[in-house]
Amino acid sequence: MPRFRLPAAWPAPADRSQASQLAGFLFGPDGSTGPADSAKAALVACLGGNSPYLADLVRREPACFDLLCRRGPDAALAGILASLDALPAGQPGAAIARALRQAKRQVALVSAVADIGGLWSLEQVTGSLSRLAETALSLAVRHLLMDAARRGELRQAGHQDAGSGFVVLGMGKLGARELNYSSDIDLVLLYDPDAHPGHDELQRVFTRLSAELVRLMETRDADGYVFRMDLRLRPDPGSTPPAVSLPTAVTYYESLGQTWERAALTKARPVAGDLALGWSFLSTIGPFIWRRHLDFAAIEDIVAMKRRIDRHRGAAGRPPLGTPGATQADEVAVLLGHDLKLGHGGIREIEFLAQTMLLVWGGRAPELRDATTLGALERLAEGSYLPAGLASDLAATYRLLRTAEHRLQMRDDRQTHSLPGDRGEFDRFALFMDCEGGGEALARRLLEPMRRVHAAFGDMFATGPAGREPEPFCHLDAPDLASLLGRAGFAQPARAAAILGGWRDRHLRALRSDRAQRLLRDILPGLLAALLEQQDPMLALIRFDSLLARQSTGVQLLSLLAHNAPLLGRIAGVLGAAPFLADHLAAVPSALEGLLVPEEDGENSRRRRARLAETGIRSASGVEEAIARARTLVRGEEFRFSLAQLDGRLDTDRAGIARSDLADHVIGALLEVVLRAHRSRYGEVRGGGMVVVALGKAGSREMMAGSDLDLMLVYDHPPGIAESMLPKRDAPGVHRRALPVSQYYIRLAHAVIAALSAPGLEGPLYALDMRLRPSGSKGPVAVSLAAFRRYHAEQAWTWERMALTRARVVAGPAALRRAMRREIAQAVTGPGAGGEAPGVAGRRRTLQAAAAMRARVADERPARGSWDIKLLEGGLLEVEFIAQVLQLVRPEASPHQATRLALRSLARSGTIGRAQAMTLVGADRFWRDLQSMLRILFGTQVPEAGEAWTPPVREALLQGLRPLRIADLDALRAHMRTVASSVRAAFVELVVDAGAQEP
Repeated sequence: MPRFRLPAAWPAPADRSQASQLAGFLFGPDGSTGPADSAKAALVACLGGNSPYLADLVRREPACFDLLCRRGPDAALAGILASLDALPAGQPGAAIARALRQAKRQVALVSAVADIGGLWSLEQVTGSLSRLAETALSLAVRHLLMDAARRGELRQAGHQDAGSGFVVLGMGKLGARELNYSSDIDLVLLYDPDAHPGHDELQRVFTRLSAELVRLMETRDADGYVFRMDLRLRPDPGSTPPAVSLPTAVTYYESLGQTWERAALTKARPVAGDLALGWSFLSTIGPFIWRRHLDFAAIEDIVAMKRRIDRHRGAAGRPPLGTPGATQADEVAVLLGHDLKLGHGGIREIEFLAQTMLLVWGGRAPELRDATTLGALERLAEGSYLPAGLASDLAATYRLLRTAEHRLQMRDDRQTHSLPGDRGEFDRFALFMDCEGGGEALARRLLEPMRRVHAAFGDMFATGPAGREPEPFCHLDAPDLASLLGRAGFAQPARAAAILGGWRDRHLRALRSDRAQRLLRDILPGLLAALLEQQDPMLALIRFDSLLARQSTGVQLLSLLAHNAPLLGRIAGVLGAAPFLADHLAAVPSALEGLLVPEEDGENSRRRRARLAETGIRSASGVEEAIARARTLVRGEEFRFSLAQLDGRLDTDRAGIARSDLADHVIGALLEVVLRAHRSRYGEVRGGGMVVVALGKAGSREMMAGSDLDLMLVYDHPPGIAESMLPKRDAPGVHRRALPVSQYYIRLAHAVIAALSAPGLEGPLYALDMRLRPSGSKGPVAVSLAAFRRYHAEQAWTWERMALTRARVVAGPAALRRAMRREIAQAVTGPGAGGEAPGVAGRRRTLQAAAAMRARVADERPARGSWDIKLLEGGLLEVEFIAQVLQLVRPEASPHQATRLALRSLARSGTIGRAQAMTLVGADRFWRDLQSMLRILFGTQVPEAGEAWTPPVREALLQGLRPLRIADLDALRAHMRTVASSVRAAFVELVVDAGAQEP
């Protein structure tokens, strides 16, 4: 182990007389017992000349100081905490109190020296103070529980923390392990009545125990004190006792909890007592802390809290941090007496910014949750929720301000955050901060980063347009409002005025609260400006009014818009050009959340969806919660994909891959959650498993808006297993029953289908189509692997083998997935149900069957109109049939699920000519582009003509096909006829005629 050496350089003493006195105490008046090296002398001068409190600690704890100088802070801290942790809790209270106070003195000295000398990072400094608090609280609680048991007040053995039914939650900086040098410790004390059944005096017992804990920790005596305690963060502190029962706390948070309490609880953790009880409590109230949807209304509450702080300090209206470019003397004057915690650009603004973003995003993205400010900033930057440069700047300023805060507090052990108000004192403090240039150097070091913090804080919490006078038509009380709106560009000014007047007069339920009205006033200029940029502003206004009318409360939606100004333009674009998306948005406003997810490239986006499925869906407590989380994810992502396609930021191929990846993650996560619940009822089949196979557009990774999920469920298990196995002993109240293996998997399949197609207000999670399974709708919903193998060897139709060319195994145990892929490959490339070798006769029959199948579809399900892209003669179905059937008859071509890739592979193998393949690839892309845009604009029901085809809709459709440079709908229809003709000719040549001509 390397020998510890003190740093050579330490801040210079501001008071050399006091520095000499401390040196005289340690080394003798003449220095005869002085240190062998100059580093210790410099350290002693720094402590004695800058901090009366630290100098006093050196005098009171010389042995600790000597150990610190010889072996370093890590060894010193470990010894202090180990001694405290090993102290028997059954000792008299006076002995416990003395030990706690001595440990506090020693840790204060060690952490201060490590901080000043740069031996520890900020996290290590705050972590050491937090570990002391936890260790001290744990010893104190054990002592008090034992004492209560000795007096007969608690019926169980009180010497064990676990099972005591009493827990201390660390809040604030203790909860986050961020205690500063002279912190109070914020605590919530809870007890569980169920841990003490039949006890009628529990409240009295734990109230007294709480009072004793406060006395033990914060009473000052000759040995000092341990920590000041603050119990005001408990539920309803004005009317509850110091220790609150768990049922009371849960009921309070679920019914009356406020945003500031949610923010406080993001840092909560059990630190003493029954830790398991504390974690269970935090899990119970987790939905209160972390909202399922993005919670921009929390920003309004945080802003209001900050305003109250500023008013209390008298800072409201005061110019923030002076003027950049001021003289050095002016910069010092700005900082005299400035509060580094609560003032402009201070610690609290950084904490508020990080905490608020966690409240907004943490429910949807659990991976962001980090109780520490620095950890939260890092995670927000990693997820692109904060610009990396800003997060780094905020973190650096936070470290600087916390360091200055510590120096302020360690001078006299005072809980102060204010810089000295006297210029001379400021200069002396600058020396302690190691600023040799005095107060002016310290001011330069502090001011610029604090100004950037305050600017970032203001940017985040700002609402409405900045620095711009609203247009006259934004004043909804104007007597000539209708004429103003008409001149602005609304085609029906009287109707527009009536809509806006209804908003002003609170006719809509969503706008009846004062808070909603204030938010509306904030966003109105930006909203109307965005609507006026649309081709038909009046239509966009009507649709936004419909969106508001369908909200039970407007605060969440309006807060989201108020704090995300660019969103107004994107929503206005949807309202103006995409009626189907506009209707979807009105029904599911939470879909907007997808637009706020940081933009990422394909791989990062895929990883983010996987992470959301992992941390969101898989971690759900049950199937219903998992379905709700999946619904939020799918609706938000689908809206984001559709708008990105509408904007031209995502092409059809990449959108299809993204939608299919999303479905894969959701299927895999829900399968895991459903299987967990299934096993809890019916046990498990050892060595068995079920896989989910995606077919159709999901299998080929070409999903569009509104695509069905074509699925097949296949299971397998070792031979000889007849039924599921149950554990030898169930937990009390749990009654499981074994099932025959086939019934076990059939029930599991039904549960998986129910989860994936779970109905909601806006429709099912996914529309499922299970008809491509063996025997179709007449067969069981899940088949065994052996049954799948037999069916495709003996009974499968050609069209079923064609469907398997797009089959993709997306979920289930790895070994079974590999086995299933082998069976699918055999079914596609093997001889088929007829048993022929893949010769010319077999190819002819396969081609004839495909041609007959297409003729049957045309007869039984003809195209519903000219926009039925799939079923048109020469439409998308015929392109797909060509790729699928040719892969059956020419297995030498490398198979691909995606039509465009299969066609290219068929060209490389010589099955079709390169020019013809490229024509079909182009047709496939055109048909999918067109169908995808029609789905986004109209849904699955596209009107042949009529008022739904507004100019903005026509423009949006043509913009979606921009690479083709099609001028209007007539030109589009002409191009469709050309493409259909080329596809039809290819289908006749490659399938119909080829099947007839084969000898």
